Amino acid sequence: MVHHIVLWNLNEGLSEEEKKNAANRIKKELEAVKEEVSGVISLSVVTDGLSSSNKDVGLISVFESEEALKAYQVHPAHVAAGTYIRSVTTGRSCIDYEE
Repeated sequence: MVHHIVLWNLNEGLSEEEKKNAANRIKKELEAVKEEVSGVISLSVVTDGLSSSNKDVGLISVFESEEALKAYQVHPAHVAAGTYIRSVTTGRSCIDYEE
């Protein structure tokens, strides 16, 4: 299994309402990709971190293999979601690992 974890902060110039809407859209778009790509074991987006968090949005996902992760990354639905995500976020952090 391959774990893929990505964390973002929302752009500081967004109002609180815009941040909430952006986080919800990120969640909706990424979680929809799960249904379209084979090899996804689990995928969830966290938008309501505790006050101790220093990131606003987190993607926690598990794939059958590294090949499945690579297929997910180039899937048109993921690419479209990524275009939106890059427009409203900053400070992307990612770790991929095999277990």
